[in-house]
Amino acid sequence: MRKFNFSAGPCTLPLAVLEEAQAEFVDYHGAGMSLVEMSHRSSTYDAVHMEAMAKAKSVFGAPDDFSVVFLGGGATLQFAMIPMNLLSDGQRGAYVVTGEWASKALSDGSYHGDLYAAWDGGSEGYRRVPTAEEIVIEPNTRYLHVTSNETIGGIRFNEFPDVGVRLVGDMSSDYMTRAIPWDLFDLVYGGAQKNLGPAGVDITFIRNSVLEETNRELGAYLRYDIHASKNSMYNTPPVYAIYMVGKVLRWMESQGGLAVMESQASRKSGLVYDAIDASDGFYRSQVDRESRSHMNVVFHLPSEELDAGFLAEATRRNMSGLKGYRTVGGVRASLYNALPVEAVDALVELMADFRSANA
Repeated sequence: MRKFNFSAGPCTLPLAVLEEAQAEFVDYHGAGMSLVEMSHRSSTYDAVHMEAMAKAKSVFGAPDDFSVVFLGGGATLQFAMIPMNLLSDGQRGAYVVTGEWASKALSDGSYHGDLYAAWDGGSEGYRRVPTAEEIVIEPNTRYLHVTSNETIGGIRFNEFPDVGVRLVGDMSSDYMTRAIPWDLFDLVYGGAQKNLGPAGVDITFIRNSVLEETNRELGAYLRYDIHASKNSMYNTPPVYAIYMVGKVLRWMESQGGLAVMESQASRKSGLVYDAIDASDGFYRSQVDRESRSHMNVVFHLPSEELDAGFLAEATRRNMSGLKGYRTVGGVRASLYNALPVEAVDALVELMADFRSANA
């Protein structure tokens, strides 16, 4: 029996996709070899690669004036590549610090450009995202970086801020779970391992007019323009991860696309938040209601002992990956696209039973 996998990443993947990949693994479409053994320059892999790139744009609804780039290194490499490529002399990058991942983006990027925090929620314990009016943009700011969803703390931007400078968005943990206002963004990026496939590939969308102006005085692999001009085939790409991303994107299309993913995310997270809110304080979420994540629901029980007991019972009920991040503790339920609503129903049932036995 497959477990209900609530892990924050790598993510649960659609069973149909896993079974299809299993059937193709040893002999890909009669080629006499696995796709992972083939040359990335072969016509067979080229078809897989180009379809995945096209599906990424179509499923996400990216406008024609954006290019998509597949890169190794996950989202973490982009923390450095963004200021390297986007900032020229005298320009600055602004960052909204909403939690651990936004903080890391600012810290890593500061080695490669003049960056500053336009808002920092650390003094409030990262309970919420700011309003646009709270974000302070200083002179010569080239972009504002936002982390759309903080995986660890369980907060998200329900609306993206319009502050007069274009946005750069890390969407790793809610990638392709909702439509975004593309007119506000110059660049959107994220690792695939939350909603779109296995670990090993970052997917970056970048406005074509920005590509024309990126820094050319970088090592070739660090240049967005080179990867875009080579259709993400400048060097050997993460072949198998891209192959799996393409399959997941096709699965998303078959389910109804982005609108259905967004609706299901709202429904699944709503079931868990309703259970929290109806528990008379037995389950506690520190996140302000207006900033609650639809992907990563973080909550605590009255004591660490009860946290541990809840997680042990979850394991007995065939649930995996519910332990909170080490710096936060408690429980974290990650409700990514491929997680069935039956898994959420099972979690809510556990919450009711455990509360009844221990409140």
